Amino acid sequence: MIAAILIGFAAGVLAGLLGVGGGALFVPALTLGLGLSQIDAEATSLLAIIPVAIVGAWRQNARGNVDLPMAGAIGLLAVAGAVGGAVLANAVPERALEVGFALLLLFVAAQLARRAI
Repeated sequence: MIAAILIGFAAGVLAGLLGVGGGALFVPALTLGLGLSQIDAEATSLLAIIPVAIVGAWRQNARGNVDLPMAGAIGLLAVAGAVGGAVLANAVPERALEVGFALLLLFVAAQLARRAI
């Protein structure tokens, strides 16, 4: 439990500093550090996003930075996408999820490097 708390805190700090999604840090940390399977790590990361998104949206809405109709549409589509993604994640081999996630991380790293240059 302590390791999970430390991973969450460290990933949150790094994600905030580097401007990347926490999942890009949570999932590898959960698989490598805690020995979770790829699908369990992804599911755990997705669940951890919920309170962060609620607090962030609430704070930004207080500043007038949220387009509520757009947020509602995105939220509904995100729920549908999450259900579809969960069904798909459970249907493909775990190795395919690992390779796909690694490719996504490489793409994100390339985008960050491109923007930095």
